[in-house]
Amino acid sequence: MKKIIEVKWVPCPVCGGNTRTKVRSDTVLFHQPIFCPRCKEEFLVNIKQFHTEIIHEPDAMTQSH
Repeated sequence: MKKIIEVKWVPCPVCGGNTRTKVRSDTVLFHQPIFCPRCKEEFLVNIKQFHTEIIHEPDAMTQSH
């Protein structure tokens, strides 16, 4: 018997529209950049079992002498 694996589009965390990335139920992504063509934003995410977590990185600090 063949096991059916569910596949879904990754939704944008801002507008809820579909991104250009599909994941399977057994997909695990760490620090993956995701681009939303609808709102033109890019996010860094972790995805495991269709649960998406946005990674907020601190802005780069400039060096002052």
